[in-house]
Amino acid sequence: MRLEMFDPAPIGVVLTEGPEHRLAYTNEIYRKTFGERPLGRTVREAFPDLAQSGYLDILDRVYATGTAEVLHDVPIDLDFPEPTDEGTRYFSFSFSHATTSDGRQGVLGVIGEVTEQVTGAERIRVLSEERRRALLRYRSLVSAGSQVVWVTGPKGGVTEPSPGWQRVTGQSWPEFRGDGWIDAVHPDDRAPVAEAWHRALTEVPPRFTHTYRLRLATGGYRHFAVEAAPVRDGDTVIEWVGTCTDVEQEWQESRREELLARAAAATADIMRLDEMLAALAGVIVPEIADNCTIYLLPQALHRLPGTALTAERVATAHRDGLPDLPPHREGHLESGSPLARAADGRHPVHAVFPPGSPPADLAPPGSEPWLAHGANSVVLFPVVVDGTTAALVTTSVCGDRTPLGATEIGLLRLLLGRTHTPLRNALEYQRTRQVALALQRSLLTDPPDVPDLGIAVRYRPSTSAAEVGGDWYDAFELRDGATALTIGDVSGHDLPAAVTMSQLRNMLRGLTLDRQEPTGTILRRLDVAVQTLYLECTATCVLARVERPAPGLFQLNYSVAGHPPPLLVAADGTARFLTEARSPLLGLVPRPDHAGATEPLPPGSTLLLYTDGLVERRGEDLTVGLERLRRHASNAVRLPLEAFCDRLLADVLTTVGDDDVAMVAVRVPEVPGDGHEDEARQE
Repeated sequence: MRLEMFDPAPIGVVLTEGPEHRLAYTNEIYRKTFGERPLGRTVREAFPDLAQSGYLDILDRVYATGTAEVLHDVPIDLDFPEPTDEGTRYFSFSFSHATTSDGRQGVLGVIGEVTEQVTGAERIRVLSEERRRALLRYRSLVSAGSQVVWVTGPKGGVTEPSPGWQRVTGQSWPEFRGDGWIDAVHPDDRAPVAEAWHRALTEVPPRFTHTYRLRLATGGYRHFAVEAAPVRDGDTVIEWVGTCTDVEQEWQESRREELLARAAAATADIMRLDEMLAALAGVIVPEIADNCTIYLLPQALHRLPGTALTAERVATAHRDGLPDLPPHREGHLESGSPLARAADGRHPVHAVFPPGSPPADLAPPGSEPWLAHGANSVVLFPVVVDGTTAALVTTSVCGDRTPLGATEIGLLRLLLGRTHTPLRNALEYQRTRQVALALQRSLLTDPPDVPDLGIAVRYRPSTSAAEVGGDWYDAFELRDGATALTIGDVSGHDLPAAVTMSQLRNMLRGLTLDRQEPTGTILRRLDVAVQTLYLECTATCVLARVERPAPGLFQLNYSVAGHPPPLLVAADGTARFLTEARSPLLGLVPRPDHAGATEPLPPGSTLLLYTDGLVERRGEDLTVGLERLRRHASNAVRLPLEAFCDRLLADVLTTVGDDDVAMVAVRVPEVPGDGHEDEARQE
């Protein structure tokens, strides 16, 4: 055997001689791999660190038996001449019996390093095992977790079953796979989520998020938050992995906070109750309901349960595309009707039914329609303040929208809680107004029946019904045969003003009956009493005496304290204001002095005393109102006295007034035979 032939071989070659296995030859690759090992030395001497490994025993067997042996992927730990980062290196060995050219016996070894192949295979095996275990962990996590985990292909379409999805939605794997998942999404959310998902598949953002409602296997819908991310291999998206998490509670809390914030913004700086209720109706629709109508119960304080209910509609709102309910402002609802039941029970009335088919007891026969067409549920919510149902709120949803339920009732309770303070104020105002009006009406008595003298009185409260006025009038006969007329107005529009008005009226009646004094003197004594007893009070007043200085003749003695002047209208329609006895209003001047004047009352003339509500208009000069009154009184003077008063109220108050109006009209008789009396009677 010529050993030089192995020098250029790409693998290591070694030849040992004799039973001691002395190194006889090594080629360049062998020396480069294992280092320079001296020839002539035994293998055990050259490789002492392999003496205990058992590898060298192979040389003995091959030398003794002549049978070749091969070892594959053998790990060798030596101090190699060229250290690497691999640590243990791997080799494959082939040993066979050999005879040299001079007849010596030995063992020929061929050695090839396979470290890269072994470590590469091991790496693949480890990665495969890790992937297998990761897949097992993933499947176990998906099966045991509370979240819904799903996997789609790079262009969408579910590719793997999801036990969580099936558990939540009830969809089987055949129903779920591909794009079948969209069928479990709420109909109103399908288009938005499909558009957002398509955009994500096209643009491939690092993270996709969305919130939508899923149909539950048990019925109904809940909000779920979706989070997904693309799985990449380099620059290529190979799949998408995502989760769906139940966020219904968080969504409801966020919704509640948002609605409260919107309600706060919508009702900020609103003082009027009807405006506040209208603003809240605009928040309720469309977030909570498709329709909302709010009624006030003006008779809430004195209505007995079980009696007819008067309900005034003050606010309404409906979702775009739905028809308005029939217009009405006030109606009477019989006992047992849905709204009356809600008011009497003081608890919400809630009903769910097929669209357009409410139960019979929610729509009594012959009643005006109050539910929107196609409604599938309704909540009648009583707003109870201090034990009294002060308002009723009706809400409904239509078509295939999710019916109203406990969640919506809770939201209504929160939103309408904002109205408790203004409603409480309104109820308190109603109580005060009822007392004041009762007091006021008790003092507005019928005029006395005086021979040859016509007297008519009128009282009209403010048409806005916003305040209780301090207006009063009075007419009574005196012991000397004269007729006393008074009219006045106490400052303020509340119960204290009405009480003070009644006290001043009665005080003036007592002072007038006590002594036969000039009207100015009586007003001065009243003024002193006002400044002594009512420190913060001011009032206007007219005190007049209609006297008969001679048979068939009438005259007027009068005093005016800060009040609009009396109007005298002659039988021929000539009208003028009596302005000679003017003085400051009561309670203003520390040492008052009220003037008096006397004015003849021509036959057939009409004297009119009135409060400022008849002539004053906001933003208008008083002279305009006085001239308007003078003109209308002149035109109506030929009417009978009662008709004259009604005509004035109808003509002068064509514009809604902001104040109460009181009137006292006196007509002296015509001179017999002048024709005016018959003419007036004919009209």
